[in-house]
Amino acid sequence: MTPVLDKILAQEFPQTPGLCYLNHAAVAPWPQRSAEAVRRFAEENVSRGARDYPQWMVVEQRLRERLMRLLNAPSTDDIALVKNTSEALSFVAFGLDWAEGDQIIISDEEFPSNRVVWEALGSQGVEVIKVNLQGDDPEAALLAACTPRTRLLSISAVQFASGLRLDLARLGRGCREREVLFCIDAIQQLGARPFDVQAYDCDFAMADGHKWLLGPEGLGVFYCRAALRPQLKLNEYGWHMVEHVGDYSRSDWQPAASARRFECGSPNVLGCMALEASLALLEEVGLEQVGQLIEQRIGWLREGLVQIPGVRLHSPADPERRAGILSFSIAGQDSREVWQTLMARQVVCIPRGPGVRFSPHFYTTRAVIDETLRIVREVAQQ
Repeated sequence: MTPVLDKILAQEFPQTPGLCYLNHAAVAPWPQRSAEAVRRFAEENVSRGARDYPQWMVVEQRLRERLMRLLNAPSTDDIALVKNTSEALSFVAFGLDWAEGDQIIISDEEFPSNRVVWEALGSQGVEVIKVNLQGDDPEAALLAACTPRTRLLSISAVQFASGLRLDLARLGRGCREREVLFCIDAIQQLGARPFDVQAYDCDFAMADGHKWLLGPEGLGVFYCRAALRPQLKLNEYGWHMVEHVGDYSRSDWQPAASARRFECGSPNVLGCMALEASLALLEEVGLEQVGQLIEQRIGWLREGLVQIPGVRLHSPADPERRAGILSFSIAGQDSREVWQTLMARQVVCIPRGPGVRFSPHFYTTRAVIDETLRIVREVAQQ
């Protein structure tokens, strides 16, 4: 990092002495500017109420524009602000018109958000096919599972436990050739690496703001290809999702042509304040540089962990197959007990899959990595 960037990050992420925060794939700390944006918003509410509501909507529009650029969506009309990834997945699952015998392809490593929602369609006769990703060519395995009855392939860009990153452009091409809809749970890539809905040729993509995007819980993004918006049956209605929003005396109405049709009611303005500020920081740094810095930190962790006797890594070694997640276990030790010991020693991480998951962000310092490795070595020697 440059001295200028070092200075910015020292201001944005003041380090709590002794704390090693390696849990961005779960819930990330906010940058200082996001906390300041929420503080200002709270003070405005206390002193002036909603007098400046039009200015709040200016921030919301800036957020939509930042999300459009972050996903490389064609337009802000393709962007809906949602509560979370699960809500956006539900818009797809319960918006499409299914027939008995239709198939959905997912992997056998998915976070429940990208599994339960599809399994819930079982009462309609929809079959969920779970594909093993452990072979040399997981993309080929996913595409090979498609049959003439396959309607949709839904996959996490990065698997939450192993950290396996998939070739989304290849999957997008394969889905288009097979006339299969392509849905991406982007939560473990968006904010950690560049993401491009047009290059991936996907139909739907969604993510929460509270992980790699460094924002609050309760606000996420849903991208829906323009041609498919009218095909998704709506299950939520309200004043905000209509075409002529704000015209309260109008008796006739229709859903908005834009992705706002998925936003039934009042926006999460407080969340918008925080997430917009967080995305401003990511844009200043640049997603290419963010990805490179995260890769560097994953490299530091890997180099250190492989030198510790008894440590086994569960995440891909190939940089083309990984993002910000590194999972490990210690021979002869229960991973949940290892996690509890690490947490007690101020290494913030989480148990996932067969091991303990580390997930540093671009601002994580070398000192934090080195201290974490020192503690893991001591735990391994117990």
